Amino acid sequence: MAVKIGIIGGSGMGELMPAGNTTRKEMDTPHGKPSDALVHGTIHDIPVVMLARHAKGHTISPTLVPFRANIWALKEAGCTHILATTACGSLREEYAPGDLVFIDQFIDWTKLRKLSFHEKEVVHTEMATPFDATLRQRLVEAAKGLSLSHHVKGTMITIEGPRFSTRAESHMFRQIGADVINMTTVPECPLAKELGIPYQAIAMVTDYDCWKEGEAPVTYEMVLNTMKNNAEKVRNLISTVIKNIKENGETV
Repeated sequence: MAVKIGIIGGSGMGELMPAGNTTRKEMDTPHGKPSDALVHGTIHDIPVVMLARHAKGHTISPTLVPFRANIWALKEAGCTHILATTACGSLREEYAPGDLVFIDQFIDWTKLRKLSFHEKEVVHTEMATPFDATLRQRLVEAAKGLSLSHHVKGTMITIEGPRFSTRAESHMFRQIGADVINMTTVPECPLAKELGIPYQAIAMVTDYDCWKEGEAPVTYEMVLNTMKNNAEKVRNLISTVIKNIKENGETV
C-alpha cells in the first residue's frame, strides 16, 4: 500500500517541510473546519500532509480545538497513517525533559476533575489502530539511530487545565500507571480508530510536571527551550522514518 503520512502537532513542526515544497489547502469536513489549512507536500518524495492543532485564533484550551474535524480532514486528504506530536510533563523519575515517549495508551481524567482523586473519574482510552509493526519498528530504530533518549511504551494521562499539577495529583497519577501528563484530552485516538487510520503519538517531555521533590522550580523559559529542542528532535525523527520508507519502496 502506498504511504501518505499525516503529521499533526503544534509549534515547530512546520519547519519539517522543505521551503517552496508545500501547498496550503482549506478543507471542510462533516464536523466543520479543521484548526488550520492542511499543508500538502513531500519529504524524501513521500507525500505528507501537516496540520497544526492550534491555529486561526484557537487558544491552548483543548475545548477550542476541533479534534474530530482535524482527524476527518487527514483521512479525507488520503493519509494512510497519522504521526501525532504533543508536549507533556514527566511523572516518572526515568522520564526527563528532552525525552520522547511513544504513547500506547491514554488515561482521561477530565470528567469530574477536582483536587481529590476518584476512581470513577478515570477513563482508559486505548490507542487507535496501531501502526503496522514494520513501520512502528522503523520509528523505534530511527530514534535509536539518532541517539534519542526515548521510551518505546508509555501511558499518558490527559487533563484539561494548567500543565502544572500538585504533588498530590502527581502521586495519584503515578499510582494509576501514568508515565507522562498532557494538558489536553486526546479524542484523536478513538476517532482515528473509528476511521480506520493507524495512529502513533509521540510525546515530547518538556518539563518535570508536579514539581518533583528536590527539583528546581520549572520556569517558562526552560519549558520553551525544551519544546524548541524537542521539536527539532521530532522533525529529525520523522524525516528519518520517511526517508527509510522511501528507501524501502514507499510501502509498509
